[in-house]
Amino acid sequence: MDWFHLPIELPITDPTWIFLLVLLIILFAPILLNKLRIPHIIGMILAGVLIGEHGLNLLSRDSSFELFGKVGLYYIMFLAGLEMDMGDFKKNRVKVGVLGVLTFIIPMGLGLLTNMMTLGYGFLTALLLASMYASHTLVSYPIVIRYGLTRQRSVSIAVGSTAVTDTLTLLVLAMVSGMFKGDVSDMFLLWMVIKVLVLGGLIIFFFPRIGRWFFRRYDDNVMQFIFVLAMVFLGAGLMELIGMEGILGAFLAGLVLNRLIPHVSPLMNHLEFVGNALFIPYFLIGVGMLIDMDVIFGPGDALKVAGVMIAVSLLSKWLAVWVLQKAYRMKALERKLMYGLSSARAAATLAAVLVGNSIVLPDGSRLLNEDVLNGTILLILVTCIVSSLVTEQASRKMAMLGIQIETDKKPSRKERILIPVANPDNIEDLMSLALLIRDPKQPDNLLALSVLNDIDASANTLLQGKRHLRTAAKIVASAGVTLKEISRFDINIPSGIIHTAKENDVTNVIIGLHRKNNMVDSFFGLLAENLLRGLRREVMIANFIIPINTIRRIVVAVPAKAEYEAGFGTWVEHCCRIGSTLGCRVQFFANAETTAILQRLISKRYPQTLVDYSLLENWDDLLLLTGQVNFDHLLVLVTARHGSISYDASFEKLPSQIVRFFSNNSLIVVYPDQLGDPEEIHTFSGPVLVNKSVRYEKVGRWFYRWFKKK
Repeated sequence: MDWFHLPIELPITDPTWIFLLVLLIILFAPILLNKLRIPHIIGMILAGVLIGEHGLNLLSRDSSFELFGKVGLYYIMFLAGLEMDMGDFKKNRVKVGVLGVLTFIIPMGLGLLTNMMTLGYGFLTALLLASMYASHTLVSYPIVIRYGLTRQRSVSIAVGSTAVTDTLTLLVLAMVSGMFKGDVSDMFLLWMVIKVLVLGGLIIFFFPRIGRWFFRRYDDNVMQFIFVLAMVFLGAGLMELIGMEGILGAFLAGLVLNRLIPHVSPLMNHLEFVGNALFIPYFLIGVGMLIDMDVIFGPGDALKVAGVMIAVSLLSKWLAVWVLQKAYRMKALERKLMYGLSSARAAATLAAVLVGNSIVLPDGSRLLNEDVLNGTILLILVTCIVSSLVTEQASRKMAMLGIQIETDKKPSRKERILIPVANPDNIEDLMSLALLIRDPKQPDNLLALSVLNDIDASANTLLQGKRHLRTAAKIVASAGVTLKEISRFDINIPSGIIHTAKENDVTNVIIGLHRKNNMVDSFFGLLAENLLRGLRREVMIANFIIPINTIRRIVVAVPAKAEYEAGFGTWVEHCCRIGSTLGCRVQFFANAETTAILQRLISKRYPQTLVDYSLLENWDDLLLLTGQVNFDHLLVLVTARHGSISYDASFEKLPSQIVRFFSNNSLIVVYPDQLGDPEEIHTFSGPVLVNKSVRYEKVGRWFYRWFKKK
């Protein structure tokens, strides 16, 4: 077509105009659909119907849509594995398996019966068609991400069941297609299962180790992003090599890289941004371009077949989640969210119908005829719309319910974390730690500080301080968090930190471990010593040997009577947040009394954290931890200021012990908050006065041991 003598022909083939048109759809579809209260996903699919060759014929579904569409599909499955709460996933692994089996058996059984009795198909055709009812694609998963519900129990169960049911579906597809290729033997199905299990085991074993090796050596954001994408496509490609769909490999890659990419990290923000901005919309638009309304509503049985397929698909999935909900006494809203996530069909359904349509039977007909092919397209459209609407409604209600629960509870104490930045070598580690321990529900709770000596400050030092603040702000902004930058002049650095903390009502301070400049210099340095004397808020002194996201276990040494400190609950909360975010286990070493308090507190407030408890009778036995702390562990030493209730004379030996036994370990030394929240009722009865009996207790223990020997 020649419009006004311009070289424009439909469909558009110029890459520039193709990409521009897709970007305009991605940009304006959400804007228009927000006013109509329609989920964005439906808009992308309908836009694909409109611009495709069966609509206005503006674009053809060329290789670019196939490429980006496949990337988008892998991205959905990868993000599903990456966003999953591994602690919750392990806790609910039985429910995951049950739902995966239910969403396979119920659709298969109901579909096989309906296809043979209602549609009159043969056994193999009915079997392959029923397998299409069983599979589902997490098309509506971006809605869950938008509402921040990725770590809900129901979401973890639905996502995990996707891998189970799609694997079983793809095994049926491989068996049926192999029968017509002459590849099926008595051991075909068993051999296929063995290959999947072996390859899955190799991915689970090698991918985390490769990822941990890479992240420890390369900290460039671009390199890390490309590396993660390469691992996703390596997993997908390996699965395709053994005859399975790549979505299973992409999901496994996300699952095993989960611990290496914290959900509050800049890398996670980059991955979500690129996927939701480009790859996933491309996939959804490509799905819409497959739909041909003329064929569906034209002559033939396509509409009848589509009606049966849609009815059986939606009913069978609802029955599966209903059985799970009743069996485990889950809430109706959780059932609705699981149904929304598991009711859409796209990836495995398309693979099955295309394979079935390509198989020619001895009588010249196809295993899955044109009616099934066109009915499948309508099935994809309707189930994606239903899935999006149900997930949107359930997610909104669940998010609002969560807000209501939070408002009904006592609001959490106001949190403001101060991070002084002076050493460019540890800015990234300190900001990463701050992102891990901060309360995500409290905005603007991070402050970065640059202190300049007002006596010898120069233009160069002022510029250097601003550069450090800019680096910190860039790291935090890449994780989607705002940072308040503070630059001030003071007589010295400790004084500047103390005054800033008091002026801004700071609750926590994070500093890097001091480097000794000479022999007479103390281990923690004058800065930390003066800061601890002048500030009674929680101070964390951190030193990381390896990147914080590659830590595999957190070992926390707790002194006796730590539960009597005002800041006891705060540092426990921070340790649990780090463990939950990194998906690693937190092991507390404390005496029997403190351990009992820790168990009660953590089971009540942080049940999702993976926790172990070990006995540390005496702080003098700290050297026992040398056999418990490995290179890739984080050692947290909870100490106390001189004169506080949990202070022990053994703390004086702590610097030499760290240098001698823990110099090659990532380390955090915590000085608990001594002020606390004035509105918070202290839950642990006992004195909070200066403890003067520490040395007497030591003498008593010494006499007891001496008499016991005698």
